[in-house]
Amino acid sequence: MTTHTPPANAEELKRAVARDGVEFLLVMFVNLRGKACAKLAPAHTLDRLLTEGLGFAGNAADGLGQTSADPDVVAIPDPTSYVRVPIQENLGIVQCDLYVRGEPWPYAPRGILRRQLERLAAQGLELKAGAEPEYFLVRRTDDGGIRVADELDDAASPCYDAHAATRALDHLTTISRSVDALGWGNYSNDHEDANGQFEHNFGYADALRTADRVVVFRHLVRLAAHRAGLIATFMPKPFADLTGSGLHLHLSVWEGHRPLFEAADDPRGLGLSRQAYGFVAGVLDHAPGLMALTCPTVNSYKRLGARAGTLSGSSWAPGYASYGGNNRTHMVRVPDTGRIEVRCVDSAANPYLALAGLAAAGADGMARDADPGHPLDADLEATGTAADTGSLRPLPPTLLHAAEALAADDVLREGLGKTPDGYYTDYYAAEKRAEFDGYHRQVSDWELRTYLQV
Repeated sequence: MTTHTPPANAEELKRAVARDGVEFLLVMFVNLRGKACAKLAPAHTLDRLLTEGLGFAGNAADGLGQTSADPDVVAIPDPTSYVRVPIQENLGIVQCDLYVRGEPWPYAPRGILRRQLERLAAQGLELKAGAEPEYFLVRRTDDGGIRVADELDDAASPCYDAHAATRALDHLTTISRSVDALGWGNYSNDHEDANGQFEHNFGYADALRTADRVVVFRHLVRLAAHRAGLIATFMPKPFADLTGSGLHLHLSVWEGHRPLFEAADDPRGLGLSRQAYGFVAGVLDHAPGLMALTCPTVNSYKRLGARAGTLSGSSWAPGYASYGGNNRTHMVRVPDTGRIEVRCVDSAANPYLALAGLAAAGADGMARDADPGHPLDADLEATGTAADTGSLRPLPPTLLHAAEALAADDVLREGLGKTPDGYYTDYYAAEKRAEFDGYHRQVSDWELRTYLQV
């Protein structure tokens, strides 16, 4: 049995672990890159975990602002994050907040999001989020490459293909049952626009809980795929000729039980309030720097842009800092009254950092009562729309451009907070510059084919 109401405190956590027959806990956190790091702890050590935590060498975990000379980061479980792993008997997961010498560690992504949400809470506001995680199921080839797991999944336009989805039924139903067992409210599972690509949808929650869910979801999907002899990859663009994977985020701000983004009298016809337009304007204004958080890898930028050479003819990823109604070619889409969808987030994004950045950008727009202008109806993927996009700001073309924009954005700098060495955005941007440099120093097959005999 799995409770649909998460434990509210340490005592409820102990009762939930005992009730669920959990024998071991993955004591988990993520680093800068969103990698799930964990130690396996016997459940009988729970009292000690909750008071003393578990120590980790932060430099070994990577992306936590430490060297080998630094003291341990101590992971202390958040009781409200507990889940029992539905597809692994006797195993549970708890997400942790990180401390060094008894103080919250400012390089911990979950702590960064928590602190930004606390700033909103001080104004009586709460950010709620829903996530749409996409991924590919692939197999290794004999030469070390990858191919789509299902050899029959080769249609030029496979989105919503009933036969392809049915062939993947064992995997899809395993994930659907797992998500429902966790109480997240699974309501859709589908074959996406690329061969071998899938998406699962579940209910929205407060932003911290949704970020926790994304981390657990990725772990479950990878575990289920591994057991079937497959690889589940959240790499944004594993195939040059196929649509990339996103992590579209649906956002709304609430004041108590009152949703602030709804307005029946919106003259622009989107059902959005003045606060919602301010939030949208903030996201668009800070789009260049946000991209380093929402599209955090070199590979991310091969997914972006109009008509990205895909078999289906669409990229489903924005190229401009723009917004519109129910129009999937924009960075911000308004699919319904009372919420917005941010479509520049990809499958590799660290959900804590992406949501922290979006919260900071949106809060800035609300505070300034900023106006994003009128929504655009144009199809920004269609050819011949250059005149429509002349006044729009293109999104950064590479990770390096986005990292430089993040380092220069004062609002995001304050939103993600300070570290002992300066600001987290400076540390993050430096890591991403190094990542881009490592990529740029490689000599690719394309370069050999193009330049070898020039």
